[in-house]
Amino acid sequence: MVKIDKDQLEKALTKDEPKLSKEEEIGYHKGAVTTLINERNELIKMAQVVEQIMQVHVKRLEEIGVKIQKK
Repeated sequence: MVKIDKDQLEKALTKDEPKLSKEEEIGYHKGAVTTLINERNELIKMAQVVEQIMQVHVKRLEEIGVKIQKK
């Protein structure tokens, strides 16, 4: 996993940008967090669907005699 330098991120976000009021900045960051939470939740749903499909295939392979090593 890539480590994100929060100081550099803040500089990148504010570089050459007009200064926002505190309320505007709060709204901006709240919106970003909300969007990222929703994206994370969708990613989790996708991973769950992939896991379910994999389990169906593993179950069928075991039914037809293929041994599956579980890690």
